[in-house]
Amino acid sequence: MGIAERKRRERREREQRITAAARLIAASDGWDAVTVRRLAEEIEYSQPVLYSHFANRDAIVAAVAVEGFRDLAIALRKAADGSIDGRDASRNVAMAYLDFAGEQPALYEAMFALPIGLRFAEDDTKAELKDAFSALAAVVTPRAGDVETVTEALWAALHGLAELERSGRIRHGARETRVALVINGLIRD
Repeated sequence: MGIAERKRRERREREQRITAAARLIAASDGWDAVTVRRLAEEIEYSQPVLYSHFANRDAIVAAVAVEGFRDLAIALRKAADGSIDGRDASRNVAMAYLDFAGEQPALYEAMFALPIGLRFAEDDTKAELKDAFSALAAVVTPRAGDVETVTEALWAALHGLAELERSGRIRHGARETRVALVINGLIRD
């Protein structure tokens, strides 16, 4: 391994430590507690070291959000694997989406609620965001005419359900029924 490659690897490792610390702090104390100063203390780096990797706190939160989209895509694809048919895959993916939002509320907040400046549905959209969208589209594709629009509607419906569940504004016991209504309403066999 050359010096340049080692330096790139070390830089990636430092960035991963920074985002991992941000995720932990946010999960325990909320995003308001995630500051460059606190991150520097947590990982025992100076603030200038953090600023050499990320322009500001928002850039750190954006990096966490990108990691979240990567994790979401993995969870959705895993949920679709082994499904018995397209409708089962759609249901499994929808449930996995809601589980992800409920089990990782701080990460989900970084992905969808905080002002992170990530662009969706654009030519310069980050690959991880496109991949998460593609994981949703994969269960729509075989059974929808306008795949992109149906996938956007599915995403919007799932996001709405996730937010309402997370805030305790709808009954948790009716999740499967709501998911079935969304799938049946959007995706035709």
